[in-house]
Amino acid sequence: MAISVLLQKELKALFLSPLAWIIMAIVQLIVSYQFLSHIENFLHIQNKMDLQEQALGVTDLIISPTFAGAAMVLLLISPILTMRLISEERKNQTLALLMSAPIPMYSIILGKFLSVVLFQVIMLLMLSLMPLSLLWGSGIDLGQMAASLLGLVLTLCAFSAAGLYISTLTAQPVVAAIGSFGLLLILWLLNWSSQGENNFNMLIYLSILSHLEPFLYGTFSSQDVIYFLLFTLFFLALAVKRLDVYRLPH
Repeated sequence: MAISVLLQKELKALFLSPLAWIIMAIVQLIVSYQFLSHIENFLHIQNKMDLQEQALGVTDLIISPTFAGAAMVLLLISPILTMRLISEERKNQTLALLMSAPIPMYSIILGKFLSVVLFQVIMLLMLSLMPLSLLWGSGIDLGQMAASLLGLVLTLCAFSAAGLYISTLTAQPVVAAIGSFGLLLILWLLNWSSQGENNFNMLIYLSILSHLEPFLYGTFSSQDVIYFLLFTLFFLALAVKRLDVYRLPH
């Protein structure tokens, strides 16, 4: 019950914030530009592809790259959305009031976490309308598209959990945003520095990108799902532990 109340409160605050609408508009604009660019590139090479026996289709050349670009955009905007979750409560000195409520710490964390995730899922569903529009003129692999969307949802859950935890560490939302972006960028780029090096397989496994890419190209792996679930639960547990430090004694 407490989780749903906090979820509604935080989600309402998000939709009443001009920043949230500006972010949504900017994301739509950026991803739309990428989508149209991939369509243009596809049209340029379509004649050459007709001569190939096993040529890549619309899903591989338009939809998957568009969703890959959307993942990068999510990496940029998730810290902005999560920076205020706890930091702003501390800055406005309302955290003590929240801590005094007779609700467990995990309810507060889950309520705030789910509000940001739901907002981003709504934004993601709006973005998915662009690839779905291709159904009127060509055939797309709906299974691969569904896998891509699942991968993006798991990714934004991981982004939101990490950002929420960083938000518990500081009373300055801007510092929380910068810290979250730095952490996510490092985790995103880990596999870039270890490509071709067998000694760095652990870095490849820890990289968010290495677990997202299979989803984008239609490969569902329980190992990747488990990675995202453990990643999300780990940072949520850290956030609960950190928030418990601020609880007032009864």
